[in-house]
Amino acid sequence: MERRGRKRTVGPSSATLGEPGTVYVGNRGDSSVCAVDEAKLVRGTCGTLDAMPNGIAYVATTHEVWVTTPGDKSIRILDATTLAQKARLPFDGDPEGFAVDATRNRFYTNLEDKDVTLAIDLTTHATVAATWKPGCGEAGPRGLRLAEPDGFLLVACTTRTLALDAGHDGAIVDSVDTGDGVDDLDYVPANHTVYVGAAKDARLTIAALDASGALTSLVVVPTKPGARNPAAAADGSVYLPNSQGGELVVVTPAPPGATIFAE
Repeated sequence: MERRGRKRTVGPSSATLGEPGTVYVGNRGDSSVCAVDEAKLVRGTCGTLDAMPNGIAYVATTHEVWVTTPGDKSIRILDATTLAQKARLPFDGDPEGFAVDATRNRFYTNLEDKDVTLAIDLTTHATVAATWKPGCGEAGPRGLRLAEPDGFLLVACTTRTLALDAGHDGAIVDSVDTGDGVDDLDYVPANHTVYVGAAKDARLTIAALDASGALTSLVVVPTKPGARNPAAAADGSVYLPNSQGGELVVVTPAPPGATIFAE
């Protein structure tokens, strides 16, 4: 397909864990969402949208799959069993990023082109907080992660990461500089650690989030140009896809006093 004057091949690009044993996969190639058995690696029920899926999230409390479709300025809500569309939520901007908050019964997303963050009620589908302004600038906010018990929503701007007070009024509590070229981020609740990859500056920022919402940079690891969207594993390893280099950059943990490195 052609996008912004460039031709590219598209296909499966997003996934979310559902009930035990099921993974839902969003496919930009045919605008489908399919349930896959993660043990047998067999594709099951599929549903097809009339817009290209981007982000995808399973909502356990309602047994639904929420799909952002920014090309259509909407979010689609699918039944998790049949993958039939239950609702279409229209917006005046492009939904980008998502986080599910079971504690507060909310689904968070950004309107990238409006530089705002929204909180949507999981049951009524009403936007309950539409005025949160992260102030990311023209490039807008991107990825989201939630520190659920403490009520802090982590918002990735292209050069910094913010902590918003999702438990109250969405005010900016703190921020940390991360280098340029950020899209998504990761957060590990067990050790309150935030991982942010900057593709343009070729670096991974590892930061701590404390109980008050303060963000403190712990270490900055050189990576490679193009590496971003980190995924942190249980053993402390961090994986960053690098579409520019056609590779997966791996940052491995190091013993105390040693240097953390990427390969």
